[in-house]
Amino acid sequence: MGGFASALTPINLLFAFAGVLLGTAVGVLPGIGPAMAVALLLPLTFGMETSSALIMFAGIYYGGMYGGSTTSILLNTPGESATVITAIEGHKMAKAGRAAQALATAAIGSFVAGTIGTALLVTVAPIVVKFAVTLGAPSYFAIMVLALVTVTAVLGSSKIRGFAALGLGLAIGLVGMDPVSGQSRLTFGFAPLVDGMDIVVVAVAIFAIGEALWIAAHLRTSPARTIPVGAPWMGKEDWKRSWKPWLRGTAYGFPFGALPAGGAEVPTFLSYVTEKKLSKHPEEFGHGAIEGVAGPEAANNASAAGTLTPMLALGLPTNATAAVMLAFLTMKGIQPGPLLFENEPDLVWALIASLFIGNTLLLLINLPLAPLWAKLLKIPRPYLYAGILFFATLGAFSVNMQVADLWLLLIIGLLGFALRRFGLPVLPLILGVIIGPMAEEQLRKTFQLSAGKVSGLWSEPLAVGIYVLIAFLLLLPVLISIIRRKRGTGSDVAVALLGENAAGGDQTELAEPAHRNEHSHGAGRNES
Repeated sequence: MGGFASALTPINLLFAFAGVLLGTAVGVLPGIGPAMAVALLLPLTFGMETSSALIMFAGIYYGGMYGGSTTSILLNTPGESATVITAIEGHKMAKAGRAAQALATAAIGSFVAGTIGTALLVTVAPIVVKFAVTLGAPSYFAIMVLALVTVTAVLGSSKIRGFAALGLGLAIGLVGMDPVSGQSRLTFGFAPLVDGMDIVVVAVAIFAIGEALWIAAHLRTSPARTIPVGAPWMGKEDWKRSWKPWLRGTAYGFPFGALPAGGAEVPTFLSYVTEKKLSKHPEEFGHGAIEGVAGPEAANNASAAGTLTPMLALGLPTNATAAVMLAFLTMKGIQPGPLLFENEPDLVWALIASLFIGNTLLLLINLPLAPLWAKLLKIPRPYLYAGILFFATLGAFSVNMQVADLWLLLIIGLLGFALRRFGLPVLPLILGVIIGPMAEEQLRKTFQLSAGKVSGLWSEPLAVGIYVLIAFLLLLPVLISIIRRKRGTGSDVAVALLGENAAGGDQTELAEPAHRNEHSHGAGRNES
């Protein structure tokens, strides 16, 4: 109730409204995600109240989740990976003249899932905190390693690329002064790096500069063609077919969001598969089934609430937006982790209460304004990304008022572009920058407690269990591939030869659109 008292003040309501509005706009525009928006706004929040800024960021996060569905439904262009499944049925509904119904079930499903997910956050987070407070440094270090390894191993097409990105992030996190000896690390004699790289500069460079350069390299100047939208409404049959998928999607989304390697991609896919199996109209799937929009959208938004559980209770972000929000807390001198609920209860509960308010605002804003969001897609891309580059540069310079930060912004921005060019995931790098120094601190504490013995790392039962789990997660794909290779070596060769002789031309035909889609991804065009 104290949280609601703080969140319902006029200034915090205004910031919640601004965050939801901005988040939806950001979600609608292809290639601009909530992580980039939060990173761009970090420099502007120096003079703001911490609770107000966090409330605005949470609004952007929730709004971005919903806005991505608008692009998926109207353009068949997912604004982010979590809305890929929505595009399958949503765009088919739009082409059949049911864009209004698709947008309505997405909006109401987002509201239902977000509200239930936030209620679960209220229930689960304090329990997680009570458990986390009892952990020692070895267990906490093991949990951080688990978060880094699982997120890195799950994301992207290649584990090697994922770990390469993580290594870069950890290296950036090590730049500066050693916290124990006071010696300079990786500064190469450059004085401004002695205090380390500012997380605001790194976040803005990776998300804003890297993404803008990537999209500029694949820029299409022609405006996107959108499907006309009327006022979103749902008939009785639509309600009947949507309410169960909303609840099932929520049940999938929240637990996966709370896991270190969760995210929204897996639960949205599982929700879609489940709805297809349970539907009384399976023949409609692939041609515009409303269940295929309702379930995945609910899973998507419930996972957003789930993501905040480890961030607030353990100080562990599981996606890019949560990572930038955690960087903001660190920047404000607030120590994230289990003691956050004890040290900053007003801040935490005001943020959680604002999620209920932001969710309601999302529904009230997005149902009537859906046709307006569609018009945003007509902004010429060169103007849009030129503006992003301008504000990114201005924001990074305003942090310390140093020209050195602009050089760092350019260099790390080019690194962000290179990551996208060579298929390296961005999230492991950002997690490495943020969690790396925290993990180092717990590692130092562990060695101090064990008088420098390596065995101190597995001196607690939980730590041992976590290391066993990490080994299992890393070795499982290798074991599966070895078993498959042994079982199917002969038959695979035969199938390959038959396929080459019988389908020669088809393979080339299939490969071409995939290649084309890979290069058009940055520009937000799902051509294939």
